[in-house]
Amino acid sequence: MARRETVVLTNMCMIYDGQGNILVQDRQDPDWPGVTFPGGHVELGESFVESVIREVREETGLTIRKPRLCGLKHFLRDDGVRYVVFFFKTDCFSGELTSSDEGEVFWIKRSELGDYRLAYDFENMLRVFESEDLSEFYYEKVNGEWQLTLL
Repeated sequence: MARRETVVLTNMCMIYDGQGNILVQDRQDPDWPGVTFPGGHVELGESFVESVIREVREETGLTIRKPRLCGLKHFLRDDGVRYVVFFFKTDCFSGELTSSDEGEVFWIKRSELGDYRLAYDFENMLRVFESEDLSEFYYEKVNGEWQLTLL
């Protein structure tokens, strides 16, 4: 069994304000459209924390502080590459909210999230972001079909 594999590293951040609001992004990517949290790719040699701070700033105009790793999502793509998304969350931020080409960003009440068209599987990802008992969102192919496991 190989001990090395090719991996794509990405991140996503739940930003909340302590008053029941969360920051969401309505993604315009045709491969994964809908409301989700901001985030993006980790650059070669970049730390995971610095990458999520940079991505959030690029996509929202906000500077976050103290992002806390709260889980991850991963799956093996058909080309054999593992795709990993590090989940962070924080309530420490400053700056002026500004949307980007990635999509419009805006605050909503957490309780209103179901009123929006969500990105595929975002509801299950949210369970990991919000749970103290879950830390992993994992897809694997079983008999040719994708199976989701939350651990």
